[in-house]
Amino acid sequence: MRRPVIMSMLAGVILTAGTLLGATPAPAVPAADGAARPAAAGSAEPPAEFGTDWHDPLTAAPPVTKPATKSCRVTVAKAQFRDFTPYRGTYTPVTGCGDRWSKVVLRLEGKVKGRQFDRLGYLHVGGVEVFRTSTPEPSPDGIEWSVEKDVTRYSDTFRHAGDVEMLIGNVVDDTYTGVIDVDVTLTFYAAEKSARPAASGALAGSAASARPASVPDRVLTLENGMLTTPRNSERIVAEVYATGSGGGCEEYWYLTVPDAAPYSCKAADGPYREVRIEVDGRLAGIAAPFPTVWTGGWSNPFLWYVIPGPRAFDIKPIEYDLTPFAGLLNDGRPHRVDVSVAGVPEGQSGWSTPVDVLVWQDAKRAHVSGALTEVAAGDMANSSVHRPGSEQRLDTEGGHRLTVAGYVDTSHGRVTTTVGRTLANTSVHRWTDGENTDALTATWTDEEKVTVDGRGPASVTRTHRTYTMDGTTTLGEGDRLRTVLTLGDRVAVDESRGGRRTAWSRSDDTYTGDATYTANVPRDQRHAVATTKERYRLYGSAGCHDRSLVTVQGTLVEDRSRC
Repeated sequence: MRRPVIMSMLAGVILTAGTLLGATPAPAVPAADGAARPAAAGSAEPPAEFGTDWHDPLTAAPPVTKPATKSCRVTVAKAQFRDFTPYRGTYTPVTGCGDRWSKVVLRLEGKVKGRQFDRLGYLHVGGVEVFRTSTPEPSPDGIEWSVEKDVTRYSDTFRHAGDVEMLIGNVVDDTYTGVIDVDVTLTFYAAEKSARPAASGALAGSAASARPASVPDRVLTLENGMLTTPRNSERIVAEVYATGSGGGCEEYWYLTVPDAAPYSCKAADGPYREVRIEVDGRLAGIAAPFPTVWTGGWSNPFLWYVIPGPRAFDIKPIEYDLTPFAGLLNDGRPHRVDVSVAGVPEGQSGWSTPVDVLVWQDAKRAHVSGALTEVAAGDMANSSVHRPGSEQRLDTEGGHRLTVAGYVDTSHGRVTTTVGRTLANTSVHRWTDGENTDALTATWTDEEKVTVDGRGPASVTRTHRTYTMDGTTTLGEGDRLRTVLTLGDRVAVDESRGGRRTAWSRSDDTYTGDATYTANVPRDQRHAVATTKERYRLYGSAGCHDRSLVTVQGTLVEDRSRC
């Protein structure tokens, strides 16, 4: 299959979570948390059009906070990626900072120059996927960037020696000259011995705790699709790093149309996608995939040279609470776990769905028994209506509901967990003959409610996720290609116990870009111009972060913090 016509004018991701920070120093401005940040408006006058170099990539996302304790650092990967050969090495646990850390931070530092597409990459330690990312496209003069990710939840993995595998699949030849050079480290922050474990879920941007982090006891992977959990597991969470990529139509799954519509990317059931996880053939979880736009996306790399779209450099996993299945899984036998993406045409590739499983154990029980009590799935709704005309139009509505419940008999009594999830997607796709104009307005919602009822008042966590995309690409006179695009990533979390709210947070990451260039000509004849903006707001019971960035022709003209 080929991409939509406009999308196919530039190739994109060939192969495939963290805060991206600009690597090039600039005059600093004080941030709300006291840290220095890159220069704001007035530090540089933007050129009339893009040249051969631009500001190093950066985002407005909050930094990973670090405690003021002793730290130990180890390099886990140092490689140059020229092809599809993985880097392989060995990880050895650090010494000198204990083995119950308050924070573990992964940092990738990268550089590349010349001409290169965006590429997708992963890092495995001890077989566990701890990081998935994509790369920026370089300038001829070269760029440097860095990514940080809080990986404390994988502490169990980092306590043991293991193999390291990293891959950023790449192609280097006479045309695509960019060699991707990366250095990945882990920094371990010691915990204060006298402190109690820290509560999980602290708001990013708040003061970092020096207490031992509350982390899973085990981090597991599947073996040939099978999962064997410890017999005393009392909480089980699966992570799925789901990404649609590969350079084909599933990279732009949200633009696919039913077979009868005259468009270059087909999917019999239209653009609705849903990532599902099953345990022994029973539906255990559903989720809306995040509509990631990579740094060559929408046929216009000038949108992304400095500010990437949300999550492009920090590919967050989908989380599924499988605790209702713990009583079933705790029988000591292997169980089948399958992940699939509903809506993908049969036989069509383009999705990667690696799975990690996080397990919390009952230290006072050798075996935690229990039972799965409910699996109630509604009918999946999926309707795509094509309206032909001089402007073709496809209206899509999709959604699904699932409730699963189960209990475990722990050393502290019977605990019942109920997980409810509701998905919805609406989109309007418009295009003209030849796809010279191609536009999409879409919204995805993913609402989840987890209720844990045991001794004492029940705890309830509600998570509301909203993803939005509103964009138009037009190929006009003189082959001038213009893309105007807004992307939104909003998440609201509320935690309560006994009906009283105990914690809450709201995040809103909004990207807006407008870029124009001449297509089908050499790079130095594109006469490209672009204005891009990002504002990332995060606030709640644990603190506040509010930062906005603006670039013009690759020059950073505004960097403002409001908290």
